[in-house]
Amino acid sequence: MFTGIIETVGEIRDLTSRGGDMRVVVGCGELDMSSVNRGDSIAVNGVCLTAVEFTADTFTADVSSETVSCTTLADFAIGSRVNLEMAMLPTTRLGGHLVSGHVDGVGEIKRRWADARSERFRIQAPDALAKYIAAKGSICVDGISLTVNTVEGNAFELNIVPHTLSATTMGEYQTGQKVNLEVDIIARYLERLLSSSADASTAGVSRELLESRGFL
Repeated sequence: MFTGIIETVGEIRDLTSRGGDMRVVVGCGELDMSSVNRGDSIAVNGVCLTAVEFTADTFTADVSSETVSCTTLADFAIGSRVNLEMAMLPTTRLGGHLVSGHVDGVGEIKRRWADARSERFRIQAPDALAKYIAAKGSICVDGISLTVNTVEGNAFELNIVPHTLSATTMGEYQTGQKVNLEVDIIARYLERLLSSSADASTAGVSRELLESRGFL
């Protein structure tokens, strides 16, 4: 598990295609690798990867074809800058929200504009994820824990303060760029718990269901 509070920005040092999946070498920037062991988890742009090899300033991970297909990792190139966070400890301050590192889908930056010293972003999410995104709720974008300002259909807006712009890759975002999205884990489990069917793909959350369970 992670918090969505980025520890440093690293870079992709090497990418090797391996019959549909890939092996990636990540330069760790200011991340302290002294306590990292083989098998430890590190989030790269919000994708939980397992360190299989490491040096003082890099780690290597294998990326499955499933992960390649449902994240932006296929768009990486040598030199790409990436947000990094090591897995949380029981003593970690939970400054963001609970993040699993399991990307739910890929969104697209539709607009960026200045708002005083902050920057505002409008991101379009896949239709299937829109129901999990709520105004003033939490969402993880490329591994960054953020608060949703507004929601309109399958699009949502964010207000990003100067610190986040400088401490993550968000300052480099451009219109049309693809980003990894992970919705609030509580929203996903809430839908499953409220579902009247064991098959969550055919039974969703409706107003009638919420009323019958006493939520409205």
